[in-house]
This record gives sequence, C-alpha cells and structure tokens, in this order.
Amino acid sequence: MASFWEIAIKVSSGKLITVSEPFVKAAETNLKVLDIRAEHVSAVQHLPFRHRDPFDRMLIAQAQVEKLTILTADRNFAAYDVMLA
Repeated sequence: MASFWEIAIKVSSGKLITVSEPFVKAAETNLKVLDIRAEHVSAVQHLPFRHRDPFDRMLIAQAQVEKLTILTADRNFAAYDVMLA
C-alpha cells in the first residue's frame, strides 16, 4: 500500500506518468497488496533515522515485520537490517 500511495503522489505532482491505475495493474497480475498495519507503524518508530524518505522507511519496517525481501536500487536500504534483492 505504501508503494501505491507514493505512486499516487508522484502521478498527481506530475513527476510520474502512468498508462493505467496502479491498483488495476496489481489486480490484473494477482499481486498481493500489503496493508499498512499498526505493527508496521510501530516498527517505523523504532528504526534508526538513516533514511529520510517516509515511504521507504515504511517499506523497510514492513519488510522487517513480515520478514520480506525488498527489491530496490536504493543504497540507503543497506543501512537497515532487511533482506535485499
């Protein structure tokens, strides 16, 4: 959900142009959408402040809580205890 939220902001600000709605694409590909839950928000609070982007911090927290791997080219993610691909 954090990724969709960030995409929506970038589309509305003109920084990103998409052909279709991201939610529609997720439904078409059977992607599982991970909701933002209280335990994810709590995990953000306890993260070291090495990355300033709030969306990326949420993704890191979710990956830690859910024990997921993050696919990213952002080198700042390596500063956290999270599996990267």
